[in-house]
Amino acid sequence: MNLPNAISFSRLLALPFILYGLNNPTEQARWICLAIFLVAAGTDWLDGYLARKLNQVTELGKFLDPLVDKFLVLAPLLALIQLGQVPAWGVFLILARELAIAGWRVNPNLTGSTSISGANIWGKLKTVSQISAIALLIAPTPDTWEIPSLIVFWISVALTWISGAIYLFPQKSHQHTTLSNS
Repeated sequence: MNLPNAISFSRLLALPFILYGLNNPTEQARWICLAIFLVAAGTDWLDGYLARKLNQVTELGKFLDPLVDKFLVLAPLLALIQLGQVPAWGVFLILARELAIAGWRVNPNLTGSTSISGANIWGKLKTVSQISAIALLIAPTPDTWEIPSLIVFWISVALTWISGAIYLFPQKSHQHTTLSNS
């Protein structure tokens, strides 16, 4: 396992602390959870930067990085459902898209090997919007921030689905063209 992949994997270590802190969400615990979450989210940029800079982009990294991102996003969202801060159906929309794209990203080709495609710009925008929404929802903000935080959450839900549609539809049309040319 190279350094960028180790950094990707290290994001998982943040989750038990975030979930523990959100289980008893005092103001201090929320600030700690927010700091841990933001540091973990920042490693998403760092591992990608190092993988490109050190020429260590691997198939494992292209698989591991988005998988860990999904855990980093979904675990706090599940805790926020329990706290009554976000509706379960909104989180379900994110979960459904993430599972669909995760399955779609690993495409067996005709030779039987597997290729894993990297994230596009829309996937990156989706991730940034999700991180922003979760950070706002974890932070111990005044009650006046409740609606703006939920607006950012719903924007992230919309971007999640938009990025999924943009990812899937060109893939389907490319597959259709490939199959009809066979």
